[in-house]
Amino acid sequence: MLRMKAVSKTYNHSNKVVNALRETTLDIPEGDFVAVVGPSGSGKSTLLLLLGGMLSPTSGHILLGGQSLYTLKPDERARLRRKKIGFLFQTFNLVPYLTALENIQLPLFLAGMDEANQKKRAATLLERVGLGDRLYHKPQELSVGQQQRVALARMIANEPGIVLADEPTGNLDPDTSQQILSFLDEINREGHTIVMVTHDPHGAQRAKRTLRLVGGHIHA
Repeated sequence: MLRMKAVSKTYNHSNKVVNALRETTLDIPEGDFVAVVGPSGSGKSTLLLLLGGMLSPTSGHILLGGQSLYTLKPDERARLRRKKIGFLFQTFNLVPYLTALENIQLPLFLAGMDEANQKKRAATLLERVGLGDRLYHKPQELSVGQQQRVALARMIANEPGIVLADEPTGNLDPDTSQQILSFLDEINREGHTIVMVTHDPHGAQRAKRTLRLVGGHIHA
């Protein structure tokens, strides 16, 4: 389970205090699929970064499987993140000088897998997302939708229990968006927990439940 206990996050911006999140308590059980919606600037991406162990809260605790993320040392938190959490971004964050295969090998390399098995798993994942004939293409040689599918394959390379997706269909055409959402449905049925920030009401409907973030408060 992923849990937030009385979590607040504030920023200082132009000599003003901005409350991105206010005293929020939230439980996300294993196998859940949660959509987070709300106006631009409401703190949705901040929420994902907090849940993902990438942004310390101002107050409160975030627990993954009972372990408080921000009481861990940074290197311990990074190891836990690599094992337990997968990230999917609107901007893909692919390494431009690596092939599709090599981009997926990267998290496997960081996890300590030997090169032969890295290549085998990466190729299998690219086949799964319909890119078995694009193994040696670099990102600039792929369409936007194909780049996002490479990012999907990389995200699940280490079989994370939790997937955090920040506007995963924001740059995509309607047909490709549906492909991405269907893939998220599929891995959720396989047991992955998904938290997805989205502006797309159709995308939000694919989730099991929707949370609205407004003024630093989460409304179910």
